[in-house]
Amino acid sequence: MAAQMAVNSGASLWGPLKELWETVEGAIWRRQPESVHLLDLQLKKHKPYFLSLFKNPPKSAEQREKVRKASTEGISIQGQQGSRLLPEQLLTEAFILSDLFDIGELAALELLLAGEHQQPHFPGLTRGLVAVLLYWDGKRCVANSLRSLIQSRHGKTFTLDLSADLVSLTTRFTDELMAQGLTKQILNLVSDISITREFEKLQKERGLGNEKHRKEVSDLIKECRQSLAECLFSWTCQSPLNKDDMLALIGHLETVTAEADGSLDSVNLALVMALLYCLDVSFLEQGTEDRDDLLQAMPLLTEKQYVSAVHSRLVEGQAWKLPGLQAVVRLAWALSLRALSQLPQGAGLVEFTEADEALADQALLGGVFLFLSEGILGSEGFHQEEFYTRRLHALITDFLALMPMKVKQLRNRADEDARLIHMALQMGSEPPSSLRKDLEHLMILIGEFYSKDPFGLELALEFWCPSESMQHTSLTGSFLGVALQRPPHKQVVLSKFVRQMGDLLPANLYIPYLRMLKGLANGPQCSHYCFSLLKTNGAPHGENLQGGVSGSPVSWEHLFHSLMLYHENLRRDVPNTDSTQYRHPPIRGITQRELDGLTAFLQLLTTIITWSENARLALCEHPQWTPVVVMLGLLQCSVQPVLKGQLLHALAAFGKSPEIAASLWQSLEYTQVLQTVKAPGQRQAAGIEVELNEIESGCEEYPLTRAFCQLISTLVESSLPVNLGAGLRAPGFQPYLSFLRDAVFLPFPTRAYRRPAEKWEVAEAVLEVFHKLLRDYEPQPADFLQETVELQGEQVPAHKPPGHSLMFHLLNDSPTLSLCLSLLEEGVRQLDTYAPFPGKKQLESAVLHCLSLLDLALQKEVVFMDLLRESQASMLVSPLEQLLQGVSAQSRRADHIINIARYLYHSSSSPEAAFLSAKILRHIARYPNIQSRLVGDFTHDQAVSEKLMAGFVECLDNDEAQEGVDKTDDSDPDKRDARIRHETQIHILNLLITSLELKGPNLALYLLGYEVKKPVSSTNLQDPGVLGCPRSCLHAILSLLQRGSERRSGPILTQQAPHLAELCYQVIYQLCACSDTSGPTMRYLRTSQDFLFSHLKHLPFNLPDNEIATLNQMSWLMKTAAIELRVTSLNRQRSHTQRLLNLLLDDQPHMQHADGEMGMDDDSKTVSSFLHFDTVSKVRRKLLSVLDAIDFSQEVPDQLQLDFFERTQIEQVISNCEHVNEQGHTVCNVKLLHRVLVAEVNALQGMAAIGQRPLLMEEVNSILQQVVERNRVRRSLSAKRHALQSWRSLVETILTACPAELIPADQRQLIIRDLLLDLHDKVLSEDAAVELMPIVAGAVFTLTAHLSQSVLSEQQQGAGLEGGSSSGFASIANSALHLILRKLLDFILCTGGGFQRLRAHLYGSLLYYLQIAQKPEEPDTLQTGLSMWERLTAPEDGFSKLQRENLAIIESYGTALMEVVCRDACDGHEIGRMLALAVLDRVLSIDRQSQWLVYLCNSGYLRVLVESLRQDDVALQTLLMPQPPLLKPLYIYESKMALLTRVAKTAQGAVELLCCGLVAQLVECRVFHMLPENDSLRVFGQRDPSGFIPSPLERYRQILLPTLRLLQVILTSTTTHHQQGAAQVLQWLIVHSDTIQSILRSQDVSMGSLHELSLLTAIISKTALPGALDLGQEINSAALLEFQGHIGRFQRQSLSLLVRLAGTERARYLKQIEESVAPGDTAEKREEMEVAMQQICANVMEYCQTLLLQSSAEAQFTVCLFSPSASEPTDIAVPSVSRVPSLGLVLLLLKNSATDFFRYHDSHRQSLGKLQRLEQLAPEELKELCQGLVSGSGGVEKIPSVQRSVLAKRRLVQLVNNRAKLLALCSYNIETCLFVIWRHLEYYLLYCTPIDPKDSLLPGYRDASGGGGLGLSRVSQQDLEQLQSDVASSFTEPLQRKLLEVEGLYSKTHSRHTFIQALTRRIRGLVRHTKS
Repeated sequence: MAAQMAVNSGASLWGPLKELWETVEGAIWRRQPESVHLLDLQLKKHKPYFLSLFKNPPKSAEQREKVRKASTEGISIQGQQGSRLLPEQLLTEAFILSDLFDIGELAALELLLAGEHQQPHFPGLTRGLVAVLLYWDGKRCVANSLRSLIQSRHGKTFTLDLSADLVSLTTRFTDELMAQGLTKQILNLVSDISITREFEKLQKERGLGNEKHRKEVSDLIKECRQSLAECLFSWTCQSPLNKDDMLALIGHLETVTAEADGSLDSVNLALVMALLYCLDVSFLEQGTEDRDDLLQAMPLLTEKQYVSAVHSRLVEGQAWKLPGLQAVVRLAWALSLRALSQLPQGAGLVEFTEADEALADQALLGGVFLFLSEGILGSEGFHQEEFYTRRLHALITDFLALMPMKVKQLRNRADEDARLIHMALQMGSEPPSSLRKDLEHLMILIGEFYSKDPFGLELALEFWCPSESMQHTSLTGSFLGVALQRPPHKQVVLSKFVRQMGDLLPANLYIPYLRMLKGLANGPQCSHYCFSLLKTNGAPHGENLQGGVSGSPVSWEHLFHSLMLYHENLRRDVPNTDSTQYRHPPIRGITQRELDGLTAFLQLLTTIITWSENARLALCEHPQWTPVVVMLGLLQCSVQPVLKGQLLHALAAFGKSPEIAASLWQSLEYTQVLQTVKAPGQRQAAGIEVELNEIESGCEEYPLTRAFCQLISTLVESSLPVNLGAGLRAPGFQPYLSFLRDAVFLPFPTRAYRRPAEKWEVAEAVLEVFHKLLRDYEPQPADFLQETVELQGEQVPAHKPPGHSLMFHLLNDSPTLSLCLSLLEEGVRQLDTYAPFPGKKQLESAVLHCLSLLDLALQKEVVFMDLLRESQASMLVSPLEQLLQGVSAQSRRADHIINIARYLYHSSSSPEAAFLSAKILRHIARYPNIQSRLVGDFTHDQAVSEKLMAGFVECLDNDEAQEGVDKTDDSDPDKRDARIRHETQIHILNLLITSLELKGPNLALYLLGYEVKKPVSSTNLQDPGVLGCPRSCLHAILSLLQRGSERRSGPILTQQAPHLAELCYQVIYQLCACSDTSGPTMRYLRTSQDFLFSHLKHLPFNLPDNEIATLNQMSWLMKTAAIELRVTSLNRQRSHTQRLLNLLLDDQPHMQHADGEMGMDDDSKTVSSFLHFDTVSKVRRKLLSVLDAIDFSQEVPDQLQLDFFERTQIEQVISNCEHVNEQGHTVCNVKLLHRVLVAEVNALQGMAAIGQRPLLMEEVNSILQQVVERNRVRRSLSAKRHALQSWRSLVETILTACPAELIPADQRQLIIRDLLLDLHDKVLSEDAAVELMPIVAGAVFTLTAHLSQSVLSEQQQGAGLEGGSSSGFASIANSALHLILRKLLDFILCTGGGFQRLRAHLYGSLLYYLQIAQKPEEPDTLQTGLSMWERLTAPEDGFSKLQRENLAIIESYGTALMEVVCRDACDGHEIGRMLALAVLDRVLSIDRQSQWLVYLCNSGYLRVLVESLRQDDVALQTLLMPQPPLLKPLYIYESKMALLTRVAKTAQGAVELLCCGLVAQLVECRVFHMLPENDSLRVFGQRDPSGFIPSPLERYRQILLPTLRLLQVILTSTTTHHQQGAAQVLQWLIVHSDTIQSILRSQDVSMGSLHELSLLTAIISKTALPGALDLGQEINSAALLEFQGHIGRFQRQSLSLLVRLAGTERARYLKQIEESVAPGDTAEKREEMEVAMQQICANVMEYCQTLLLQSSAEAQFTVCLFSPSASEPTDIAVPSVSRVPSLGLVLLLLKNSATDFFRYHDSHRQSLGKLQRLEQLAPEELKELCQGLVSGSGGVEKIPSVQRSVLAKRRLVQLVNNRAKLLALCSYNIETCLFVIWRHLEYYLLYCTPIDPKDSLLPGYRDASGGGGLGLSRVSQQDLEQLQSDVASSFTEPLQRKLLEVEGLYSKTHSRHTFIQALTRRIRGLVRHTKS
């Protein structure tokens, strides 16, 4: 038992029933797919609820006990584990609830628990009150479900067009219910449930809350009863009841009583109608195909005892409580019997059918027609149901058609009565009281019934038979939609009835007959027939009308004639205006009876001309009747206000035609109905104003004023004359506006009203006029100019347009604005009572007009105030949003905006008010200063705050939102409400979006439930109800989006209301993107909602007919996903990141379905997974399918085809009408364009133009359609751009921000491959839109970069290429790489000439791609190299293979590609040029065949590049100013030099460059002369603090170094033309010698200066040679001398450099190097500086060697460069240039180099060892190695371990190679030093002749035989001896051993073996040698 005693937390009395109703609604009304099956399940499950309708589970002691113990022992709840303890209070409430509704204790407990759960949806109610609502809501769901099921049955009256299986299912189910006695159950329930009784019970137990709760409960109970009654009604519409049920229904109706006003309530009305449908046989006349089946099922025809039982009950039964109702049923039965008697099947029922006459008489005695009009027509529910009206129509017409004798009888009796009355009047006695008025009642019933036609059925057409004379084909009488040749018999009879009743009409029937005609004239066709009837009734003209013998009294002729007579008579009595009698007009003119007759006639006239335009024009233009003139005349006579009101209504109907309206205005002004011109000397006002103030106010009734407002309202809509009243006053509408404002509107609250509703009717009427005036007003500059008009010779100010005047009043704190605002306050106060009151509808309408006025004013105020400012008029206005913050007079608080916002709380009862309220708030929300005040106002009072929040939430929570409901289709009020509610949601979301962009606190934060008083980021979002958290707009938005997200089809909102869904996603994105709200929001979405996963799962959304919204939805969702991935990655929430990544990237299908049902049971699953190899087909990755959903093609509208307008002008106008809308799209304002074009058409003059007008308007239309299409295309393109941009950011986030190890490298490459190939396929298709290309190019760039990175890191981590698979090179196959390259090149080519910026991205991609095939740096192990043969025959490695294939592909594109790249390199945007240059550089480096080089040279691009250096020179000079403008020229120059250097690396290229005059160009560059001062001496503070912009000196180096490198490369490459190249370079050196010498002299020890020196010395060593001058060309001796001087200077400076670096200053340099490298810098820098120092020494030594060799091959003729002193140089600060360095310097260098060599060699060996056992290194060592590459202290900590070993490896390779380089330099230095020492020693010790000391007085004397070179002083013998001994002591054994060891270790493999050995031996020999 315990199992069944578990509590269902969904409440069995509510949750399942709600679900049942949703299923029924889905199947029957929404027609959802797959719903029949679900419905079948639900009906089987819930059949007991239907069988025992509304029966509650019984109480039981056992349950009571269980619930009592729940507070101590706990109770188990379904779906939750364990039992739960419940508080005592809850259990007490459960017992109260159980007693209250007499339900089981557990059921009561469940209801309370459900109430607690649902409480956030009902702010302000306790759980008990919510439980009461849920209890009745459950009942309502059952009743509504039952009603819907019965309505879906197949039957005789209507069909819902549902599928056959659904209908058979519901029919079968409901038949079973009926057989079980459903009718009696329903009748009992309807009697038992009564609102008053229920309320008494609830009141006693405190089960009723605030007004809203009371209203909701009463509405639910009413709806239950109503639905139950409608179940029976729907049943009888479709199928008959059986005998017992029929009698039970009659029995129920016998006891029914009426409401206070004599009408039936809607429940009883439904039951009466059910009975009438039971007695209905009229459907048999319709020849439908299933007529025979229906006949069989009709017990009236087939069962005699059925008929007899009903007959006896109706004829002989007791009197009913409502005799009128009994009469109605009897009449219906009589008519059924009469109809049966005419059928062949009715032959057996003669005994009953005979009694029809008697029954009809009984019915007439019971006053059947009076009851029909009072009891049934008077019931409020009657006009809400189409089939009620159809049945009553059938009843009336059947009576007239089937019982013509009865009708005749009635007519005769009426004639008789009329005579009696006439006699009584003659005699002066009272007419007899027993007169029956049946015919009068019948006529009034017909008039009443047909005058309302809410469904537009125009049933009254059956009363009109088209006469032959009327040749209107469109108006042929159609019966049941079939145009027949002869009208059916019934129609003929009815039309005869209408005509005959009008013949010889007795006086007492005159008014009822007119009223009947008024009803029958209601409708576009009926009015026409009625008009014709009154026309033909008139007598031929010219007869004596006084007697009125021949003309019928019911004809236009008669009616207008009598009006004219009244006018004639009364006009004579018009007193002069000054007489005081006017106030008490003599009423002798018109008696009450005449007044009624005239009123009835005017109402008939109004009805006809309202519907029929033809009638309007025909009557108005009739020359004799002149109705408008006569009516305006009568208005000036003393007639009762009621009649005047009626006259004004008729005039308003005439004014519906614009043709009549214009003249009507003039007539109105002329007759001075409202006095606009005061006659001079007139003391007193006249006209309508007096009537209002004196007569109407006295009577406390205002028909005239209301009618006048209606007339003005109609006329304003048709036309607004500008020159109204010209000549007599300042022309215009102003007097009318002033009257309406000052006499009608402002005083309306203070007047007295006999009928309370009339107060609001007046307000509504006058506000409607204001609304229309303001709606049609567009502010124009002319409105603000002070214009005057001439009037009787004086200038008076002209009136402004009425809209302008209204705007002025609304933008000031005027009485008008105050009254509007207080009316809004009154309105919301009344709505808050939830009670009906007289005039409620009109009050709501007045409120709507007020809100519309505010809305319009807010819309137009910006333009209005701008124009006002420009015009400099002296008007003062304030913005409305500021006025709305003013203090209210009533409440003494600033609560206007709150009052407006409170309308949102009533969105269910008045959706339009909520809509306008939202719109106004959205306008106000644009202003940030108002926002913060609003938040304060909204949150100031807790109760108000909760209510406002609830209002916003309720508006958003609306589920019915359906988009795409056509605005024009407002016929169905439900659809209209749904549309308005939907637009309200849109406005609220836009309000949130606007507010979120402003700084906090703002409205959005408050409405979405964030902290407003504390920091926003401290918010802790919860589910509604948790920790007292109210339900906020965020919850509403989420629940809107979440609906359906658990199903396969995805969130319902995205399909039903795509634009709404788009805005919801946007709000969520904004919350996630804003730094303050991001944290709380993302936490909440992740934990409580699992929002992103459940929505991304359904991507891509697909909605072909609303592509734009769908793309935007996906965009916001993807952007949010990108943020989520980034945040979860940063916070190391790996599981979240992983889950989203799998969802987006997986290409394996998921085994289980989204709905959670498993594909198979577990056993079969394990087997299948065991057998599952690669059989599963792959699915498309979600990222790719989203990309598929973006359609790259965009159809563009065709060119305009114009016949009349000029295309260029139209295009100009269109572009003038363009503006940027809220979403940031440039669109054309179609309304404005329409106004401009129509004004243009209207301005045309002449007859031709009038004839052309329709064609012109047609063309205007086509232009507008074209513009609308253009706007759509723009929106569509921008949506695609947005979607693609979001897709790109999502992809980039996945690749960059997510931890790399979440996507393994092989997967990563395949994903990138798929993305790249798909992107290219889409963008390269024929019709791809160019606007999308830039985004695609950006994405391609990122993807290629990541591909390259991924492949490289895979190679670094893997064993490189040797272990690679044969197919290619990494996880991604070569074929895929080639495909990517081809697509990339296609993309580059397809962009054509333009789009250079776009190609920049593609060049970047190409560079990244080509990087893949670049061989990584390998460690130089110093092992013996392979022999040439081995190298040639070695197998090709992966890199070179891929490189070869890449090149082949690039070359297959031929010159087209070369052309594009070269063109971009030479011209265009800077970044594009740089990248194009880089591409050229890259391709040239792999192009072994030099095809590109040849193209570059032959096509002249190379020359262009070289010659452009001159333009660069100018730009570069500006760069050297202390504050440079832009660094762009520098970057371009660097790229260009890099390319030229690349070209120069081949001999052919170098020669080409020389031919192009490269060096000559460089010689002419002036920038090299501008060497800046050294920086360190400059004022601190001029440096760029960010360190991004280099100092001037560094900038100069950036310019100089590339040039030096280029020159060096040219010198190296030009072997054959070396002389020519060297000479040109020397020329450059000489031209810039000042700069070069200052660099050589510089004392700076920085990286840059060392680089400069190493490059300079390298160039000097190759060019500044004496031999460079023997060019064979003739140069004069002066130039030669100068050349020699320069060369000599270069030599001296180079040697002094050597002194500094190798000798005196070496220690200082090394120390400075240590110091200059900042601690944060990497170790790399120090190593580079070491290399640079060694390089400089090597270069200088090479120079020395070359000089020695060039001077002579023999030592005895050699040049001496060093002085013969082998002592080590002493530390002098700076050696003077004049002093020649000694040979000791070279010895020192030799020693140092040898020492360094061993140091470097050890270091090299260690690093190599570490590299080989990288895996075994300790973490500390790894960390230390990484430190070398990562700057900053904490940098290494953040690097993952995998990355660390890659970095360490890279660092080790770098170290090894750096040491290898140093070793090479040291070894070279050793070799050259030895050579130089040997040559010098050989000369000094063998060939030099020393001089005597005494000759040293002539120091300048040179020895011709030797000693040339650097001005050596004479050498003495002593010097030579000293030299020999010094060398001997320096060149020791250990040193020699060291040198030989160097040779053993290094030179063996790398240079000439035994060179060192030989030289060492020779030097040793020389030292030992003694000169003979």
